[in-house]
Amino acid sequence: MSSWLGGIGSGLGQSLGQVGGSLSSFTGQISNFTKDMLLEGVEEVGDAVTELQVSNSKLAEVEASFTTQKSEYDRLRKLYAELEEKLEASEIQIKAQSAEYRTLLQQKDVEISHLKARQSGLQEEFQKLQHSAQSAAIGPAMLPVTTASSTTTSSSVSSYLPQHSGSHQGFHGDEMDLSDVIWSQQEINRLSTEVMRLEAEVAHWRRMSQTSAAAGSGTGDQGEILKLQRTIKDLREEMSREVDEHQHELAAVQDSQRQKMADITRRHRDELAEYEERIEELEEQIQSGGSQPTSPSDSKVPELQKTISSLQEAADQREKQLAELSASLEEAQRNEASLQLERDDALEENAGLLQNYTRLQASVTELQTRVQEQEGKALQKVQLEHEIQALRKNLAGILSVILDFCGFFFSQLNLQERLKKAEDQTVSNNETDSGESEALEDLRAELERREKVLRNTEEERDTLMSELEELDRQNQDATQHMISVKGQLKKAEAELTSLSAELNTTKDKNEALKQELETQKEKISQSAFTLNDLHMGKQQLEGSVKELKDKLGHAQEQNREARREIAELKKTLQEREEQLSVAKAEQDQAGDRATEVQGANEVLAGKERELSDLRRELDEMRSSQEKVLSEDYELKMENRRLKEMKESQGSLKRTVLEKDTRIEALKLEKTQLEGELRQAESKITQQAKQYQQTIEELTRARSMDASALQMEHERAIKLNQDKDMEIAQLKRDMEQVASDHRDTNEMLSITVAGQKQLTDLLQEKDAFTETLKQNASDLQMEMENRITVMTKEAEALKQVLDEKEKQVGGMKEENSHLKEEIDRLRDQQSRPQSLAEPRTLDIITELETEITQLKASRSRLEDEVQTLRRTLEEQQGSLLLSQQSLQAQQTELEQAHARHQQTTQNYDRLIHARDEEISNLQQMVDQLSESRSRADSPPVQGDVILQEEKTQTLNQENGNEKHDLSKVEIEKLVRGIKEKETEISQLNEKNLSLTKQLDQLVVSRDEVGKLSQMILQKDLEIQALHARVSMGVGGGHNQDVLFLQQQLQAYAVEREQVLAVLNEKTRENSQLRSDHHRLMDMIAGKEAALVKLQQENQRLSNMSDPSGSQEMFKETIQNLSRIIREKDIEIDALTQKCQTLVTVLQTSGGESGAGSGGVSSNQFEELLQERDTLKQQVKKMEEWKQQVITTVKNMQHESAQLQEELIKLQGQVTADSDCSSKLTVDYTRLIQSYEQKERRLGSLSQELAQVQQTITQLSTTKEVLLGKLDSVAQTPEAVAAQSSAPSLTVDAPSHQTSPTADSERLQDEVVRLRAQLAEKDNMIRTIQENNHRLSNSASASESEQRSQAEETRQVRERLDALQRSVREKDLLIKSKSDQLNQVSESLRNRENDNEVLKQAVTNLKERALILEMDGRKLKEENELVAARSREKESEFRALQETNMQVSLLLREKEFEMSAVSEKAATMEKMLKDKDQGKTGELNQLLNELKSMQEKAVLFQQERDQVMMALKQKQMETTAVQTELHHMRDKEQRLNLELERLRNHLLEIEDSYTREALAAEDRETELRRRVAMLDQKLATSSNAVENASQHASMQVESLQEQLNGVVKQRDDALIHLRTSQEQVNQYAVSLSNLQMVLEQFQQEEKAMYSAELERHKKEKEEWRRKAQRLEDQASALQINLDEANAALDSASRLTDQLDLKEEQLEELKRQGELQPECFQLPTSAQKVLMRNLFLGYFHTPKTKRADVLRLMGSVLGLTREDVDKMLVDDGRHGVTGWMSSWLGGRGAQSVPNTPQRPTSGQGLNSSFSEMFVKFLEIESTPSLPAPRLPVHDIKPLGAPPSRRTSGAASRAAALGKRPGESNPFLAPRSAAVPLLAGSGSGGSGGHLLMKPISDALPTFTPVPVSAEASAGAVLKDLLKQ
Repeated sequence: MSSWLGGIGSGLGQSLGQVGGSLSSFTGQISNFTKDMLLEGVEEVGDAVTELQVSNSKLAEVEASFTTQKSEYDRLRKLYAELEEKLEASEIQIKAQSAEYRTLLQQKDVEISHLKARQSGLQEEFQKLQHSAQSAAIGPAMLPVTTASSTTTSSSVSSYLPQHSGSHQGFHGDEMDLSDVIWSQQEINRLSTEVMRLEAEVAHWRRMSQTSAAAGSGTGDQGEILKLQRTIKDLREEMSREVDEHQHELAAVQDSQRQKMADITRRHRDELAEYEERIEELEEQIQSGGSQPTSPSDSKVPELQKTISSLQEAADQREKQLAELSASLEEAQRNEASLQLERDDALEENAGLLQNYTRLQASVTELQTRVQEQEGKALQKVQLEHEIQALRKNLAGILSVILDFCGFFFSQLNLQERLKKAEDQTVSNNETDSGESEALEDLRAELERREKVLRNTEEERDTLMSELEELDRQNQDATQHMISVKGQLKKAEAELTSLSAELNTTKDKNEALKQELETQKEKISQSAFTLNDLHMGKQQLEGSVKELKDKLGHAQEQNREARREIAELKKTLQEREEQLSVAKAEQDQAGDRATEVQGANEVLAGKERELSDLRRELDEMRSSQEKVLSEDYELKMENRRLKEMKESQGSLKRTVLEKDTRIEALKLEKTQLEGELRQAESKITQQAKQYQQTIEELTRARSMDASALQMEHERAIKLNQDKDMEIAQLKRDMEQVASDHRDTNEMLSITVAGQKQLTDLLQEKDAFTETLKQNASDLQMEMENRITVMTKEAEALKQVLDEKEKQVGGMKEENSHLKEEIDRLRDQQSRPQSLAEPRTLDIITELETEITQLKASRSRLEDEVQTLRRTLEEQQGSLLLSQQSLQAQQTELEQAHARHQQTTQNYDRLIHARDEEISNLQQMVDQLSESRSRADSPPVQGDVILQEEKTQTLNQENGNEKHDLSKVEIEKLVRGIKEKETEISQLNEKNLSLTKQLDQLVVSRDEVGKLSQMILQKDLEIQALHARVSMGVGGGHNQDVLFLQQQLQAYAVEREQVLAVLNEKTRENSQLRSDHHRLMDMIAGKEAALVKLQQENQRLSNMSDPSGSQEMFKETIQNLSRIIREKDIEIDALTQKCQTLVTVLQTSGGESGAGSGGVSSNQFEELLQERDTLKQQVKKMEEWKQQVITTVKNMQHESAQLQEELIKLQGQVTADSDCSSKLTVDYTRLIQSYEQKERRLGSLSQELAQVQQTITQLSTTKEVLLGKLDSVAQTPEAVAAQSSAPSLTVDAPSHQTSPTADSERLQDEVVRLRAQLAEKDNMIRTIQENNHRLSNSASASESEQRSQAEETRQVRERLDALQRSVREKDLLIKSKSDQLNQVSESLRNRENDNEVLKQAVTNLKERALILEMDGRKLKEENELVAARSREKESEFRALQETNMQVSLLLREKEFEMSAVSEKAATMEKMLKDKDQGKTGELNQLLNELKSMQEKAVLFQQERDQVMMALKQKQMETTAVQTELHHMRDKEQRLNLELERLRNHLLEIEDSYTREALAAEDRETELRRRVAMLDQKLATSSNAVENASQHASMQVESLQEQLNGVVKQRDDALIHLRTSQEQVNQYAVSLSNLQMVLEQFQQEEKAMYSAELERHKKEKEEWRRKAQRLEDQASALQINLDEANAALDSASRLTDQLDLKEEQLEELKRQGELQPECFQLPTSAQKVLMRNLFLGYFHTPKTKRADVLRLMGSVLGLTREDVDKMLVDDGRHGVTGWMSSWLGGRGAQSVPNTPQRPTSGQGLNSSFSEMFVKFLEIESTPSLPAPRLPVHDIKPLGAPPSRRTSGAASRAAALGKRPGESNPFLAPRSAAVPLLAGSGSGGSGGHLLMKPISDALPTFTPVPVSAEASAGAVLKDLLKQ
């Protein structure tokens, strides 16, 4: 072992010295060492379990590396496919763009060629004219003409050129198209918003009309309402008539204008044609008659002039007609605007009136809410029943959909399972027969078979896809893309021949199938969202509209260009005509000169040629214009069709809405008709029962004996007694109802007493309110009509505006051309021309006239545009309301978008984090692969240096150890990376599915939010209606109550629909979630490696999944609900029959029918028997119902047991998770300890390296020393060497000379030293070999050494020194060898420990990995189980609730059945008592009985069906229970199997130890294959990189091409800019005219804006005035109410005072006669005092002093005091002491308002008023004028809770002081001064009208009712 360790040390040292101490080689040596140790352990220990685990782990690592490489290859291939797709897409885009640019360039080239041809033609004409001018130029006078013509032609050419130089404007077409598209999109959005707004307005006005109708019906006077409705109808008809007349007038005006325009254009065309014909004739005459040019030209020139003048006159007339028509149009539009303003004012008045009306109605609605609360409860019951029915229907539909989907899904799953089995089989074949080539061929054959199976599956999938395409054809693009991807995959399959590639293709196809499954699921979910399809259709229509608009825009641009060219041609024609006229004039002047005439003729011929060319061009232009017009017409037709489509869509929507409303109305009518039908049926049944009773009585009278009659009599007596009891009960009920009625009557009387005054006022103000209501109704009708009319007008006006804008654009372009021509003519004018001056002047005048005409037309057009803009602005004002609602919805949408963005950002962050993790792990994998490639290269360096076998083997072992250790670590890391990648892929899949779900949820959330908003709105409306109904109770409001009931029913129906939609959405969400969970379950089940855990989890899921029982529950509950519904129907029918019988009995109780008894008693007995059978059936049904209830309860118990089992399983799962967490903790600890051990190993390796370095240093020093020794040695050394080491043979020469004695000594010493050295370590052998080598060299140089005898002394000294050093080195070597031995022993121990630890760590890691996998799977399954349990719990709760509801319903039905049976028994008794009837009605009864029998048979059949269904369910439950038992048996069997398998495994492990070596061989082969796969992967990655480089090169080349195209475009743009600069130079001359025009426009705008502002201000002022008037009217109404109440009380007081005057006079006489009466008792004194008081104020003023003296004597005053009072009479207007009583003290005296307006202020105030004032003053404390706080005083005009605060401010403004308050009067709502005018004068209101202050301290409050007058108050006081 020591030599072995020494070899290890030397090998390690040399390798470390040469590599530089690299740690990787050391780890490789350790790995080889561990491998050898493991092999030795196998031989020595024979531990088969550990060996099996190690081999398994190695196999798993190899598979893991293979899977990672495979996943990397898949990823690269996917990247390659994506890059290819991107490349194709970019190529397609570039092709499309290049095609567009090529077409544009071709168009531009064509235009340039046309223009060049035209230019060349013009140049040829110009040259011809020059030649003709030169030939004709004899005299010098003609030279300026030619020059002028040349200049004109050149200028005309130059004028043509800049116009067509901009033909390369097509490159701007992209921007223009984009802007047009954006503008059209904005326009479409605006129009859609306008449509939404208009719909909202329509709905709002419908609601307003409904509410107004409902409110109008609330008033008590129905006759007035009918009158108002009639007047409203009349006014609406008048409005509609006026609107129709207005529209007819407008249409007539437009038609007349169109006809006139058509006539004008036709005449103009005819005249042009005539003119052209004349020109052609002239040309022919000129050509034919060249010799005689004077006579025809003289005759035709004036004719032409006449035609021109006539044409100009006709054009002027047309323009005048146009101006008149536009003026009439403007007047009509002004009338419309004025009408609209009037409508707005009327609307505002209507709103004010509506506010007043609502105020008046608020009191009525409070009474109505109470009535409707009770009705609401009944309606809620009905709604609940309807909702339950709708929910059941939805459940049934959803269950059917789920079943269909499950069938499809299971078919897909079967396909996936087949694929998975194929993969598993291939993998197993790989593992078993990897070493054999025959197995590979089998695998390939199997793979081909699998491919065939896959193709079959693909065919099946294609069939499925075709079926799905029929359902949803919008996803065809996606399927085509999938097909293209599959084609690429097939190509990849053809290229890849190896096994791994084929497996990958199968997996890819499997994934594709999964993706298709997901797409199919999405399609199924999309089929539910049909609304989205409609929206898509709408968007497609909008896109087609956009395309058509773009086409229209292009056609309009072409039209404009054509118009421009036509205008230019017209101008050129006019110029030519002018030149012709000038030439003719010259011809007339120069008639004498024939030569000049000939020259002029030649000029004329040239001009005529030009005219003919121009005509040809004109014809071409006309043909092109006609083509453009035809295209335009086609586009317009397409637009119209689109509009019609849109209108049809809108009409469809409207019809749908109308149908919905009609359906609701029909439902309401149906309910009414059903009620009437029930009433009629009840009446009929009553009559039938009467007749039946009479018939039965007659038959009984015939058949029965006296005993029977007695029995019947007794029965009748009993019945009578029962009836008496019922009558008593009903009387008690009646008394309760009467008491309730009294209470309500009292409440009503209280409210009616308060409303009587209002009704009086309303009767007085009837005419005013009628007019206002008429105005309101008229305005409502106007609004509705005007809205429709204005929408139509707005569309028409928009079209007109667009046309006008186009016309304005054309006119502007013509204007610019005219300006250019003016500039050109000015340039011509500026040159000195003698003959050309008159021509230019004529041209300028004509152009100026044309400019003025154009200006006038433009001003007219601008006026029209402005009127249209005004109308648009008015419509935009109405848009604001809808925009506010839109903004609210947008805010909600933005919130939803924000939430969605937050979720997407979170997911993006997660994905980025995962991508970073993946990139880091990929870097780690790359580094590890590099290190592994380094480790794979064997360390050969030691073999080169050392030549011995031991060192070589040791080095090889060390390299293998290193390689193995690095391999283990790399494989561990690769395994961890693989796990991380699988986790990341799973998380990515989950993220993708969750994002899809989130997108769907966002959509569903938006829909749910809208629906919830709708529900909230409906609930609010229902609450408002409830409140209104609770406010009003009265007999006169039945119509209102019915209307509100109808509305409530409609809202309930809407709410049911909304709830149904919501339930559908929630069910879809839950379905999607359950599908998602199911898919996750499937994936987890397929990816799970351990079969045990799968089986256990399946068992757990089966245990915890009571889905079958729940489905049974659902079905049973549905059946029960259906049965209950049928029972309800039966009970309702029976109750109706009983009611009808009761009514018949009541009605026919007094009658004694005289009908013929033609029916026998047998029939009657049959009827009774049938009744008994029906009773029995009812009993059976009740028993069956009880059975059903018991079954439901049993099922609930079973569900509870299943829940308990679920809880137990959850506990087990939690325990397993705890165990897994503990294992993970232990695993982390072991990893930490392993890392610490690795660190210690590293430190030891460093120490070893240091030791090896010291050994190498020692060896080098030793070699140096020995080398020096050998150099000194001589021949005897060689002899000694031969004797000591006989192996070495040296051919030494013969030595004849004898050595000296000194040399012999030296030789002996050397031999001794060598003997000592030979006994040392093995390392000194190398030194001896070197010495022998050196001795050979020394023997060769003996001759030299002989001469060096003198140096021997020195050698001795050196030898001594060397001996010393050798001894020292020996000691050092011994110490170092001891140290090395110790270190090697410690290393061996540590290595053993390390190997043990590594084995433990590998075992633990494998266990931990297995446990982690198990824990993950368990956690996932736990989560799934928990989710399922939650779902099941929620479903159980819902089922329990439904069970409770069902049980309650059953109880109710039982109660109803018992009541019905009792009623039936009573009916039978009643029927038996009757004796008369009619035969016909009995026949009817028999028919009804037959129908009832048929119904009973039907019910029995249904009952049998239900029983069959229940039996089926019971059978299913039993089957499920048997399955459960089977599953439990299976579990037991599986457990037994598990135990058997464990035993078998132990046996296999024993046998497996023998196969370990074979497994290692296989492992080497697998490694070789892995290397092969790595090479293939590298080649494939290189190919992918090359392809990507090629793609990038192509992209770069395409970009270069694009850059070239862009450069061409830039050149074209530069050319354009130069041409634009030329155009700008030409346009500079026109700037002055434009400035003038702009000034005019600005002035007009300022005028219009000022007028607009003035109108707005006036409008605002009128609005304010209207509001003020409304406020004043409301205040006046309140004041009038209160004044009327005060007048009533005052009139009553006056009547009482008049009565008391006579009593006072009598009392006065008695007081004069009998003064002793004052000694009367207190009651008599009180009566006397009261009479005196009253008498004082009834006596005339002259006699009041006598009354005062009498009162003084009664009160005990002296005569002098009374005289003083009378003296003060003159100062105060009233007697002094009375004024001191009633007028107040000091600051508290208040001026009194008169009772009537005629009487004075002070003297004529009533005594009651003064006395109340006196009591007030006496009651207050005698403090100096106390000021009451403002907040304690309730002001008089304080409005009630329903009125606004404006009433309070108005009441306060009437002059009331806060200090004036009356403690006797309660604050009444009608307390207001009698005259409004008196308040302004500074005096307060009447004292009796003043409110009580809360702050008055003294005087106990007197309870006064609201109707009590001041007289009653006084009476109460006097009584006290």
